Amino acid sequence: MCVILYREKGIFLYYLWLLLSVGLVGIDRITKFLVTSNMKISDTIHLIKIGDTEVLNLYYCLNSGAAFSQLSGKTVFLIVITSAVIIGLLFLIITKRVHRTVYLVSISLILGGGIGNLIDRIFNDGKVIDFIDFRIINFAVFNFADICAVCGAGLLMITVIVDEIKEHKRKKAAVPAGESEEDELDGDEEINIDDE
Repeated sequence: MCVILYREKGIFLYYLWLLLSVGLVGIDRITKFLVTSNMKISDTIHLIKIGDTEVLNLYYCLNSGAAFSQLSGKTVFLIVITSAVIIGLLFLIITKRVHRTVYLVSISLILGGGIGNLIDRIFNDGKVIDFIDFRIINFAVFNFADICAVCGAGLLMITVIVDEIKEHKRKKAAVPAGESEEDELDGDEEINIDDE
């Protein structure tokens, strides 16, 4: 009975990560709805100003590119690539191939951002609604989905790099002094053959 409950809890936790992605998509849709309902294209609302310097604005614009206006005009390519990534990540979660929380968080963020912008591309003539404008650093206008996707990808990349460094250190520490990793592998292969 305990084993069944544990398994059901594990399955439920995987669905929670999918629900997180759905929630992020919902937030993205709400923010875009509020912008499109209350602003016209190219309208600007100043949120933060320091003296005469504009720091943060709401600026309603349409973007035919990827996050932060990259690959502008490549609509079909972006829809195909985004769809493929989303399907791949959904497969990883649904089949429970990913177990570590940090990876699941990363995937959920990427899914939320990817789906949010994909909805725009499909139903908005290939264009994404952008509205967050950091004027002080002259950065591209972006949206909530962009933030999710970039944070998820960044977290995933950092985690993979840290894991690779730890694995390399672990392997290096396991090799006795004076032996190379190749020598150790050769020794393991010989032991395995003798065992058979």
